[in-house]
Amino acid sequence: MTTIVINIGNTNIRFGHFVNDECTITWIINTKPYGTRDELFAQFTMFYNTYNIDVEKVDKIIIGSVVPQLTHLISSAMYKIHGIDAIVVDRKTPSPVHHKSNQMGTDIYANLVAAHFLYPGKKKIILDFGTALTTSCIAEDGEVLGVIIAPGIITSLNSLVKQTAQLPEIELTKPKTVLGHDTVSCMTSGMVYGFLGMVEGFVDRINKEVEDECFVIATGGVSHVYDPLTSKINITDKLHTLKGLYFLGKDK
Repeated sequence: MTTIVINIGNTNIRFGHFVNDECTITWIINTKPYGTRDELFAQFTMFYNTYNIDVEKVDKIIIGSVVPQLTHLISSAMYKIHGIDAIVVDRKTPSPVHHKSNQMGTDIYANLVAAHFLYPGKKKIILDFGTALTTSCIAEDGEVLGVIIAPGIITSLNSLVKQTAQLPEIELTKPKTVLGHDTVSCMTSGMVYGFLGMVEGFVDRINKEVEDECFVIATGGVSHVYDPLTSKINITDKLHTLKGLYFLGKDK
């Protein structure tokens, strides 16, 4: 079984090419500017050619989206390529994960589903370093214990740069020191260690509230920056959300 899984986010659209249960190829495009169906068709076809993906061998397309205006366009572009209807999954798609929210984003739900299937037998925290920084927690039996939503690192950094006259754009990397000595090193330390303190605080407070030491999974665009800086993260997986979408649509 060959499946294309598409995670439509506010900043990026990530594609995954799954053969059976393994993601063998992945690529990312920018969400904005939004394209037409024909523009998306051309762009997707280019990536298929780049990665030597055989259109005829794709059996299923699974889409999860937090950008409603793009869901139909991308579904339509994929239909033009494959001639099959995409399976669109969301928080209402049945799974062993039980939540009480009518407002849960598809990405958060997918993160919880992936954690439930991939790391059974323990409570889990999922840190998603995306446009928003989301922190979600799930019990061993699939009950969602709760979610935290905070501004994302890149979102906050962009806001800081746009709202000031003299602060430059910077690359998020591990600072050489906590105390900076020029504008770039000061900003880098503030963004990296400031959000690291937030993340570690979230994990400690959640562990205290659920009275357990949760297994912590990090995912999202800049998760790799934070993983080496803390012992609170047990594993980093940039494909975690895609895997959750795959599990949600696997038997549809």
